[in-house]
Amino acid sequence: MNKYKIKLLSNKTPLITVPIKGAPTATVLVIIKTGSKYENRKNNGISHFLEHMFFKGTARRPSTLLLSSELDSLGGEYNAFTSKEFTGYWVKVAAPKIKKALDIVGDMLLHSKIEAAEVEREKGVIIEELNMYEDNPLLHIEDVFEACLYGDTPAGWETVGTKDNIRRFKQEDFLKYLRSQYGARSAYVVLAGGIKAGDEKAALKIFSDFRSNPWENKLPVKEKQKTPQLKTAYKKVDQVNLSLGVRAYPIGHSEEFRVKLLSVILGGSMSSRLFINLRERNGLAYYVRTTAENYSDSGYLTTTAGVPVAKTATAIKIILAEYRRIAAEPIGARELKRAKDLLQGKALLQMEATDDLATWYARQAVLRKKILTPGEFLKKIKAITAVDLQKTAKRIFVDRGLNLALIGPVKAEKFKKILKF
Repeated sequence: MNKYKIKLLSNKTPLITVPIKGAPTATVLVIIKTGSKYENRKNNGISHFLEHMFFKGTARRPSTLLLSSELDSLGGEYNAFTSKEFTGYWVKVAAPKIKKALDIVGDMLLHSKIEAAEVEREKGVIIEELNMYEDNPLLHIEDVFEACLYGDTPAGWETVGTKDNIRRFKQEDFLKYLRSQYGARSAYVVLAGGIKAGDEKAALKIFSDFRSNPWENKLPVKEKQKTPQLKTAYKKVDQVNLSLGVRAYPIGHSEEFRVKLLSVILGGSMSSRLFINLRERNGLAYYVRTTAENYSDSGYLTTTAGVPVAKTATAIKIILAEYRRIAAEPIGARELKRAKDLLQGKALLQMEATDDLATWYARQAVLRKKILTPGEFLKKIKAITAVDLQKTAKRIFVDRGLNLALIGPVKAEKFKKILKF
């Protein structure tokens, strides 16, 4: 597995380098420790909106066209993303062009103009993005599920924000948030791939210009659930999209990776239990998957699927039955090995791509006290036993952590009686 190094810039910003000898590409990723969990009711959505504004021009590249044209001329890939706990900006290019990519990303993050006219223009773009998510239940179900879990708190709000907030934001709101949340205290710079000493020096020089920032931390998640919870988003469609899951553990918890492995066994592949049972045997879904989400202060495991409206209750019962079974019966050696092999293979494939590699290390740096390498992750997975998994399953598959989110022409009351272990 690839070795990494961390150097502190003069302003104490960490620079993480992950060289791959002979790699034809390189990626720069700058990740900022802020996202929608760091917002309040009035500025919910500002992290995501600000991400858009960094592509609107700088003093040296004064328009979106000039900035994007220069990025396009590198012949690589670039994008940005906003999540609940961090925001990232990345460029992946042929290795010899990484210095130019560093220059552009640095210019964007350090010298963006954030013009009032561009703020007003971008409001329409973001509202249409919000509409796109709401019109696509496959994308939107995760938001509804997290709203079910965390309620009217920053952890339960949508990252894109509300239409009222989007329309209300002014230039000064972005400048204030930028001064607080973007800077040396919250930035992490990652270089991965075919990088050389000169590339590292360029990164050190460029991002040493991050100024010190006050940085306001997020409110901690408080979990007080005692009985099963349901949340529906009524939508007149031909299919119900559901997310049925349980509360689990945050990053760093001793059972974090057990939950990950449970999710693979339940619905992480075409040979998984729920894929076979819900789709192949009963023909109730085209897509079905189980995932484990780990935040810095909370986590969950959930199964999502798109099912016929009339068969929603049947699908819920099948998922619950598989949850009960994995808690009641030890997992066989063959099935456990298959799940571990799957995770190992996916991890190895991921490490071949420099953008995925950069994302791995950036996410580790932001969310963990100590970076966990892919090799260390695989060792932890390998050490998990069937007894470990059953113990964890018994702890998480309980009524007090059970949550159901639905998008479709259904009402929550209809499913209250069956929502229990």
